Amino acid sequence: MPLVRPQPQTTHIRGGILDHLLEPLLALNAVLAYTFLYLPIVMLVLFSFSTSRYASMWGGFSLAWYAKLFHNPDLSQALLNSLLIAIAATLIATVLGTLAALGLERFPDRRRASHYDAALTLPILVPDIVQGIALLLFFVLVFNSLERVFDWRPTLGRTTVIIAHTAFAISYIAVVVRARLSGMQKSFEEAAMDLGANEWQVLQRITLPLVWPGVLSGGLLAFTLSLDEFVLTFFTSGPGATTLPIQVWSMVKRGVTPEVNALSTLMLLTSMVLVTVSVVLQRRR
Repeated sequence: MPLVRPQPQTTHIRGGILDHLLEPLLALNAVLAYTFLYLPIVMLVLFSFSTSRYASMWGGFSLAWYAKLFHNPDLSQALLNSLLIAIAATLIATVLGTLAALGLERFPDRRRASHYDAALTLPILVPDIVQGIALLLFFVLVFNSLERVFDWRPTLGRTTVIIAHTAFAISYIAVVVRARLSGMQKSFEEAAMDLGANEWQVLQRITLPLVWPGVLSGGLLAFTLSLDEFVLTFFTSGPGATTLPIQVWSMVKRGVTPEVNALSTLMLLTSMVLVTVSVVLQRRR
């Protein structure tokens, strides 16, 4: 029998040395990346508690700028507009997105359903500025047609913003609900129908209770996106429909103040809470 010579250990030694060198480099890269992403946010939150009237100068701890927010009528009106628009858009988009998800998941022709699925998720891929311009042109065409036919021309306002937010929120809700539906066993629905339940009873008593966490998490996600949306709101809003992002943008044009930092901190906190609740609901079984 031929003798088998042992392989040299040089390659293994070099590989071990490279692994020991790469691990701290990868860790350092992760630390630098997270620092670059989150350090500006941390600084914004920190300086929102400063007593100084300058946004980038620390003057001591104070809650004065948060108290000042509640005495600003423009911010109060912007907050009211944001909440009304977000609630209305979320309710409409949740109903339409859930129905779209149920229809696509139960569509008999999978090939045709893939086309509808691509069309439904397209707003997620299209840039916001493209959607904003397209919606603005759509509203202008509709307003011109109404003026020619009924001699009445609507104007941009909260209604157009609600329509715009609903149009892009439907896609997010449909994706979340479909993910929930794909993990649901169809045997529950089949067993209910074998026991004599009709399709409406199966939907009401079996399907909706099982997918409810997905519907609720999708609605919270849509509500968060509507509160933070700027581009679509900028193109489709009019007088009296100023939302918080638009109000912050108008304030920043005159200079960043600790009041802007405080408002941004509250918006950040609200978004984080809503997104966290959405993620927790999506993970429920």
